[in-house]
Amino acid sequence: MRVLVVNAGSSSVKLRLLGDHDVIERSADLPAGSDGFDIASLPGVMHGWGKPDVVGHRIVHGGMIFTGPVPINDAVRKQLQELTDLAPLHQPKSLAALDAVTAQLPDVPAVASFDTAFHSTIPAAAATYAVPREWQQRYDIRRYGFHGLSHAYCSQRAAQLLDRPLTDLRVITCHLGAGASLAAVLDGRSVDTTMGFTPLEGLVMATRSGTVDPGLVLWLEEHEHLAPHEVANALEKRSGLTALAGTGDMREIETAVDRGDPDAILAIDVYIHRLAGSIATMSAATGGVDVLAFTGGVGEHSSRVRARAVERLGFLGLAIDTNRNDTVHGDGDITAAGATARTVVVTAREDLQIAGEARLVHSTP
Repeated sequence: MRVLVVNAGSSSVKLRLLGDHDVIERSADLPAGSDGFDIASLPGVMHGWGKPDVVGHRIVHGGMIFTGPVPINDAVRKQLQELTDLAPLHQPKSLAALDAVTAQLPDVPAVASFDTAFHSTIPAAAATYAVPREWQQRYDIRRYGFHGLSHAYCSQRAAQLLDRPLTDLRVITCHLGAGASLAAVLDGRSVDTTMGFTPLEGLVMATRSGTVDPGLVLWLEEHEHLAPHEVANALEKRSGLTALAGTGDMREIETAVDRGDPDAILAIDVYIHRLAGSIATMSAATGGVDVLAFTGGVGEHSSRVRARAVERLGFLGLAIDTNRNDTVHGDGDITAAGATARTVVVTAREDLQIAGEARLVHSTP
């Protein structure tokens, strides 16, 4: 079954045509702007690709409605539009990609896969915010979590690398890219995560602040005379590593650290402090850890970030082999001899997760 995977992110729309055995037959990345992406270029980009059997779309937010992949029809499309308030920066781009590809392939069935769905299994104790009940009920306020497609694939692949059933493992997955989050995966189900009602919560990221004191937000609105959207824009686009080091690119920060740049040193220290502490928090949700898995651009390519985070986590039985860590390419086990918990690196493949879900839904009567 040939699957066209449409992955609309904040900076690009990734198109992957997967054939038998998940071989990528065709591939293209289209830049995305504030109004979606260049729809006019789509026919030219997809010329000669042939007709897929099904299209799988990554949709950032499924709210409380969608807790798994679903076939897309007019009613589902309307519901996705109604969820835009929960993800105003991401949902419009997902829907723009959905509409453009549907116009190009009107007779091909489509399936929606959700970044929030994997975390729908988080228990109430982890998902509930201690805010007034009427807010919770009126707006469905809870910890939704994001990057679920990446966390789902990463946990499955980590189990494969260890040749053990996922249902027997306590896995902590670290999706570290421009956006970053962790997930606590117990018996194959997400039981906690670091992102919350929005993708702003949790780890320090490239341009996002991660968790801050909510009192600080109120204080800034009062003392800086900022409107809520101005604060939101600053926390979303001008914070994180960018605020601390002048760049959100971890490669540039590591180069600056080697030069002794004090801002870069502080930036990576803050990043590691939050990362290591959050991994320990996730281990409390799983009751320990059998495998720690790194994925995403930083997770896959920064041996320094992996090493510095894990060196603080020896009390969890984690330790990294320096040579393996420095030389790993693609998927691999970087565990040190004698460690009781394993550490692995997993190449991010959201496309495989989406394709698998699209095939499953499309083949189910």
